[in-house]
Amino acid sequence: MSGFETLKSNTDFRRAYGRGKAYTNPALVTYVNKNRAGICRVGITTSKKIGNAVQRNRTRRVIRAAFAQLVGEVRPGYDIVFVARTKTVYKKSTEILEIMRMQLDSAGLLQ
Repeated sequence: MSGFETLKSNTDFRRAYGRGKAYTNPALVTYVNKNRAGICRVGITTSKKIGNAVQRNRTRRVIRAAFAQLVGEVRPGYDIVFVARTKTVYKKSTEILEIMRMQLDSAGLLQ
């Protein structure tokens, strides 16, 4: 999966939460923040509210798989943080893909 990097540092996540614009859905919250790197950087957050480690890891895999299908359409130069909600556990990657497409389109990030 090329075309994007992952966000790893806490400061990058905090910057996206604080300065970024949030797009919400009952299954997924997306924070979008412009960066100077010129590439798309993506972070995924799942809290313990989601469930045990197996459910959190599955949720991250589903979000990552959905974004992998959209990565070619996303404009570079933005930090995107996806925050899983409790309803995300029960969704499939195709459903998350449609939610993600709707949120990124309203953010103006799809080409």
